[in-house]
Amino acid sequence: MSSLAEALVALGYGVASALVPIVNAEAYAVVAGQRGGHALVAVVALALGQTAGKLLLFESARRGSGRLAQKVAKRAKSGRATTRAARWVEPIRRWLSRRRTALPTVLASAAVGVPPLAVVSLAAGTAGLRRWEFAVACLSGRVIRFALLVLPAVLA
Repeated sequence: MSSLAEALVALGYGVASALVPIVNAEAYAVVAGQRGGHALVAVVALALGQTAGKLLLFESARRGSGRLAQKVAKRAKSGRATTRAARWVEPIRRWLSRRRTALPTVLASAAVGVPPLAVVSLAAGTAGLRRWEFAVACLSGRVIRFALLVLPAVLA
C-alpha cells in the first residue's frame, strides 16, 4: 500500500474511532507498527483523524450547550438524581473553563485516556475552551499516545 493510501485509511479510521466507541484506534496503531513501512505516517494520520472526530464532538457540545442548559433547568425542579448530577457538572465545567487547568486536562486525556477523551471533548465544548487550543492539545496527546503504542512494534 502506498504512503498516501495508508495515510488516508488511517485518517478515516481515526475519524471513525473518535465517533464510534467500538472502533479501536489503539489496535489500528499497533497493527500499523507491526506492518512496518510508514508507521510514522500512520500515527500522524490516525491522530489527525481522531482530533477531527473529537472536534466534531467539541463543536456539537458548544452549539448545543444553550439548549442543554434549558433542559437541565426544566428538570432541576424534580428528582434527587438531577441535584446529584448538578453537583458534578459545575466543578467539571469550572475546571475546564480555566485555561491553566483545561489544557493539561485535555492533553492528559488525549495521551493517557483518563478521563475519557470523548467526555472531555463534550465538556470542553460547553466550557468555552478555544477551538484551536483544544485541537492542539488533543492532537499532541494523540500523537504521543499512538507513537508510544507503535514504538515497541517498530523497534522489534
